[in-house]
Amino acid sequence: MSVIQVQGLRSLKGEIKIQGSKNAVLPMMAAAVLHKGTTVIHNVPRIQDVFCMLGILEHIGCICCFDGHSLTIDARDLTQAEIPEEYIKSMRSSIMLSGPLLGRTGNAVTSFPGGCSIGERPIDLHLSAFRKLGAIIEEKGDKLMVSANRLMGNHIYFPFPSVGATENALMAAVYAQGITVIHGAAKEPEIITLCEFLNNMGAGIHGTGTSVLIVKGVRELCDSEFTVAGDRIVAGTYLMAVMAAEGEIVIQGIQPGHLASAISLADRMGAELKRYESCLEVSMSGRPDCVDVITEPYPGFPTDLQSQLMAVMASAKGTGRIKETIFEGRFGTAKELHKLGADIIIEGKRADIHGLYPLKGNRVTATDLRGGAALVVAGLACEGVTEIHECHHIERGYEDICRDLSSLGAAIRGME
Repeated sequence: MSVIQVQGLRSLKGEIKIQGSKNAVLPMMAAAVLHKGTTVIHNVPRIQDVFCMLGILEHIGCICCFDGHSLTIDARDLTQAEIPEEYIKSMRSSIMLSGPLLGRTGNAVTSFPGGCSIGERPIDLHLSAFRKLGAIIEEKGDKLMVSANRLMGNHIYFPFPSVGATENALMAAVYAQGITVIHGAAKEPEIITLCEFLNNMGAGIHGTGTSVLIVKGVRELCDSEFTVAGDRIVAGTYLMAVMAAEGEIVIQGIQPGHLASAISLADRMGAELKRYESCLEVSMSGRPDCVDVITEPYPGFPTDLQSQLMAVMASAKGTGRIKETIFEGRFGTAKELHKLGADIIIEGKRADIHGLYPLKGNRVTATDLRGGAALVVAGLACEGVTEIHECHHIERGYEDICRDLSSLGAAIRGME
């Protein structure tokens, strides 16, 4: 799917079941490499990033079977520990295989992932963690080579709670001799899920949900099964969609506590919300109010929902401000929202937004995953047709955004 067309100004109504979490399942797929046996993961989303990771796993010798939304990974016979550069370029998060490959084989060969459309994402913290565990890091041309005869437990200190670095450190430490203590660890729900997943395989991780994770090294892991929770960012996107379009929807298959900051924000903007154990009811009557918000590491407002929030505020009432503290390039979506008539002024890490409704349908281009989803959200608040191009970015994280929003009454369709 390369183009999505949205006919705006139609309210949303109905129930929707949220797909499995992209940001949880990708590190779980990487972690399966640690075990010399079989791992089964259920509720796996059928998205582009998952298929890319599958390609990497099969390239390094894993046998994978993807049946519906259940994925079986047999990693007993790895053939190599090198990830080709083309995979790194197509999916930055493939760097998370470095930790488990290092732990399993004592070697990991990758390349430096470059910047992306939402800003630079250096891997210095990943490499620092590997060094603390005793790894040697070498650069040979475009290749980044990490090796260790035996990883040894140590104290790892992160000056910033990086999700990716925390995941890589956790996975590398599973087989490290002795105790590893990760200070300043990220606390996102996906980190908690990874800890639970690894412990289900036989790892010894304590402190789950805190900023200090303690990993007691083990000699081997065991066969296991695990079910992925619903994707909180997809759920947050559809929360933003109903705020832009107005209406009433029920979001099923999530843990509302994982969306606490977004739910609190939606409440401030005028939405009516009811939280249950595994679902969220959202009602939006009239235009939402603009607010001031800052993106922060969890449990703060997530940067992965910032673009979608900007799209809602562009069609809201009043004036608001977004301060982006995580990825410096995340405001790139504003350029496309301007084509829809949005009044947004960018100054460094700050976006000042004056809401206008309705926006005006136009041709726009998705430049990244969440920015593309934000343009779909904006299209719901546009008069006329909004045509979004380069929608392959959206497919990296959403199984079928057209199917989902159509089921809620949106006039939306995808085209090749």
